[in-house]
Amino acid sequence: MDHTGVVHYRKKTHVWQGSTEMGENMILDNKGLENREQWEAAGYRLPQFNRAKMIAATRENPFWIHFGAGNIFRAFQANVVQNLLNAGMIDRGLIVAEGFDYEIIEKMNRPHDDYSILVTLKADGNVEKTVVGSVAESCILDSGNGQEYGRLKEIFRKDSLQMVSFTITEKGYSLVDGKGEMLPAVEADLLAGPERPESYIGKVASLLYSRYLDGQKPIAMVSMDNCSHNGDKLYDAIDAFARGWMESGKAEKGFLDYIHNRDKVSFPWTMIDKITPRPDDSVEEILKKDGIEGLKPVITSRNTYVAPFVNAEECEYLIIEDSFPNGRPQLEKSGLIFTDRKTVEKVERMKVCTCLNPLHTTLAVYGCLLGYVKISDEMKDTQLRKLVEIIGYQEGLPVVVDPGVLNPKEFIDTVLKVRIPNPFMPDTPQRIATDTSQKLAIRFGETIKAYRDAEGLDTADLKMIPLVFAGWLRYLMAVDDKGEAFELSPDPLLDTVCPYVRDIKLGENVDTASKLRPVLEDKKIFGVNLYEVGMAELVCSYFRELTAGPGAVRTVLEKYVG
Repeated sequence: MDHTGVVHYRKKTHVWQGSTEMGENMILDNKGLENREQWEAAGYRLPQFNRAKMIAATRENPFWIHFGAGNIFRAFQANVVQNLLNAGMIDRGLIVAEGFDYEIIEKMNRPHDDYSILVTLKADGNVEKTVVGSVAESCILDSGNGQEYGRLKEIFRKDSLQMVSFTITEKGYSLVDGKGEMLPAVEADLLAGPERPESYIGKVASLLYSRYLDGQKPIAMVSMDNCSHNGDKLYDAIDAFARGWMESGKAEKGFLDYIHNRDKVSFPWTMIDKITPRPDDSVEEILKKDGIEGLKPVITSRNTYVAPFVNAEECEYLIIEDSFPNGRPQLEKSGLIFTDRKTVEKVERMKVCTCLNPLHTTLAVYGCLLGYVKISDEMKDTQLRKLVEIIGYQEGLPVVVDPGVLNPKEFIDTVLKVRIPNPFMPDTPQRIATDTSQKLAIRFGETIKAYRDAEGLDTADLKMIPLVFAGWLRYLMAVDDKGEAFELSPDPLLDTVCPYVRDIKLGENVDTASKLRPVLEDKKIFGVNLYEVGMAELVCSYFRELTAGPGAVRTVLEKYVG
């Protein structure tokens, strides 16, 4: 976030009204929001519905409970429901539950009466401030707390419940550790049964079992995490518990049949896309100037960074497989797209393989090498901008599958003209460079395969994707274009791949091909053997030029990108 830029904007448009102008300071809770005029005068959009009635109706007949009380939920799902409440299209809100870090609920949700502030940071410098009040209730997923867990069981038994959704990260669905060994809590839960599980998914499975016991009521279990085939990941995890409990006699056999019956329990695929960085200091300053108290972020004992506000970009996409056995509200009226599973997969592939993620990774690698600390600043760099334009429009688009519900070219247009250049989004190439070795295969390898397999196309036509690969290998040397050392972002394969470039020094003439060959042959990294697709030699050539000495990275970009 460019603090100076934001404040300048606010002065220019006369939105900035500090506490001395506003009178009494404002507090984000039921009492503090009684003075609606004060908040509205400071430029805040407030809930336009009777919140007390909404809360009462939701508690009695909930339709949607969400697990994961983090930033993406508060910026996206909660705001979607608020928009529908404001329009009078629904009369109930959301219930949110947190199962990883209970302190989010204890120290943030409940002290603020489940309100939060959404600060939308637009590319034109406009700042939109919304008080989100669509969350009717916040719960803690703690099987050891009788009151909390009892309430969750009560919610799961409700006939009205239509959807259980999740943003718990891809790791949240895993039942094994990095070595493939079953997590101790999962192993214990499988043996003990559904009464008092300790693992996250074990507790969710237990709640679903209570719904099964109460008449096998239909429900949609909807993962909204940013990972491929997310519905299957959730299904596999729930299935493991149902199967384990059934085999050990801890649960009825019918429970397994229940979750296997898509007319009873569905696990739709979804594709979600919205950037919600951690709460930024400059955004906090904006809210303080408005006279709001109690904004200080909390760092929990589990190292979660959470604040009463969330800052987010304006662009958002949520594509959902329309499989809801107990029905659903018309969420499409708030911008969500409901379609079939094949289309969800096409949208995901469009985003991950062509229209967004490869461009992000490209900027991450070269941004680190060139010393950038804001991803938005890279779009002011002529070579870097042209590099991602070529990768997106020229190399990616010819093989992208149009999903129909979103236009690929328009999607790239938005990414390159609105999203990434947004100077008010505090995102960094260093963050995006995390786990790059795990990303290259899907973000670039799929395009290479498509060129390899398509008539009329040739992998030899791909010139910039190999430049990204060479740039990543150059990045692994942990030396920037000035010749100064920098810290590599976390990546599980650093210990494996870094040794191949460790002894290479800038300006030295070495046998690059022999040193890099084991990496370039690795299909797990690149999705293909780069020798087999005729790309390895070009990568090596680029790499030799990139390591010619300080300033070589810029020289190479000027030479090949223009």
